[in-house]
Amino acid sequence: MDLWKGRVALVTGASVGIGAAIAKELVRHGMKVVGCARDVEKIQKLAAECQTSGYSGVLVPFKCDLNNEEEILSMFSVIKSQHQGVDVCINNAGLAHPEPLLNGKTSAWKNMLDVNVLALSICTREAYQSMKERNVDDGHIININSVCGHLVFPSADIHFYTATKFAVTALTEGLRQELREAKTHIRATCISPGLVETEFAFRFHSQNPEKAAAAYAQIKCLEATDIANAVIYALSAPPHVQIGDIQVRPVEQIS
Repeated sequence: MDLWKGRVALVTGASVGIGAAIAKELVRHGMKVVGCARDVEKIQKLAAECQTSGYSGVLVPFKCDLNNEEEILSMFSVIKSQHQGVDVCINNAGLAHPEPLLNGKTSAWKNMLDVNVLALSICTREAYQSMKERNVDDGHIININSVCGHLVFPSADIHFYTATKFAVTALTEGLRQELREAKTHIRATCISPGLVETEFAFRFHSQNPEKAAAAYAQIKCLEATDIANAVIYALSAPPHVQIGDIQVRPVEQIS
């Protein structure tokens, strides 16, 4: 990780769960991390924790609603003016609503598309443009996907969410191909976790918290730090090595 010391990473959805763990680990390795989310107060607390722990990097909290393209573009503009630009982009933010294909709400489908697909694509585009204008040829774009981006599970509640994650799989491979055609050494990686014990299931089953608790109790789940470690592994690979897709699952997970 010596390559990345002092350089700038953007982590979306950095207030809790996987995003917070990734941001903290990058700061520990000496990076300047812009962590964005709507709930910026939680990132401010995490930044204070990093400072108290004596980490060599710094976490810069940034309030941004990824549903709003203008706010995303404004964030990249601020990063350019205050920190030169983005060298690493971790598209972590994502959400799910239990809305089946046969009777789901259009508004919920649109919200999943806006965050899981469009915001990811906008951040990717802006991160690449930031790297290109500064002649950064060793940048890295990492999309936090899901095993749902590779398998369709027989659960109606997650079928639309699954479609957005299949899109992330396609977008990451398409990005890799476009980067190659652009004759750049910027790398693209997709990290696809299985069941991770975070707040995700509780948000998904907000009307039935017992169901969320049961999902995490059935097996020994992954922890957010496991995914952060996968990010570090991808970033630490030699310049000629591109980690295309890492699937990380609990040993006990059936599918």
